[in-house]
Amino acid sequence: MPRARTTFHELTVGQVADRSGVAVSALHFYERKGLISSTRTASNQRRYSRDTLRRVAFIRASQNVGISLTAIREALDELPSERTPTREDWVRLSSGWRAVLDERIAQLQALRDDLTGCIGCGCLSLRACHLTNPRDVLGGEGPGPRLMRRAGGTQPTYPATR
Repeated sequence: MPRARTTFHELTVGQVADRSGVAVSALHFYERKGLISSTRTASNQRRYSRDTLRRVAFIRASQNVGISLTAIREALDELPSERTPTREDWVRLSSGWRAVLDERIAQLQALRDDLTGCIGCGCLSLRACHLTNPRDVLGGEGPGPRLMRRAGGTQPTYPATR
């Protein structure tokens, strides 16, 4: 059953959950992490501004491509607090992640293409590893799949846009 509006500009936590498709508990979590904010009524009920719906959509889309909550919070901190973000604000915010996402795509493509053989750590196939990792020379570079890291670069970090 749809919930009644409180005012034109404010939404209850239930209304945000209904409109965004995100559980109330997730909204509370996002608020604790500083990703969204609310005000409180005299009876201590949360109220969210309408732009919270856009922020929640951005959070979910960012999480779906593997961006950390810390990076998402840093990016959202760059948005104006005195007005609803515009399309240009969102373009500026997300464009800073383009290179990192391209790197992630390259890593995933390398994993897809090489997973049937050996992931470069010497643990999957002793028969094949003598060709790609003779005498375990990659073991001297450190733990984990060394060839995969070379193919796709280092583990990505997601800087805030400035």
